Amino acid sequence: MDYTVSAPMLWFPMVFSTINLLIFLLILGCSIYAFILFVKLARRGIRALDIYIEKNHRDTVN
Repeated sequence: MDYTVSAPMLWFPMVFSTINLLIFLLILGCSIYAFILFVKLARRGIRALDIYIEKNHRDTVN
């Protein structure tokens, strides 16, 4: 029995390993970008809520 490995079988795992690494880095980058956008949205929402509370507090006091 001959268990030699042909040439295409040697690079096959390496190609899929590289593709998996690229996909992982892409997903990681998108996740970090989405987190940054979420933080910006949350800060804007907090600022809007502060303005709303300030406005309504002034209306009820006067």
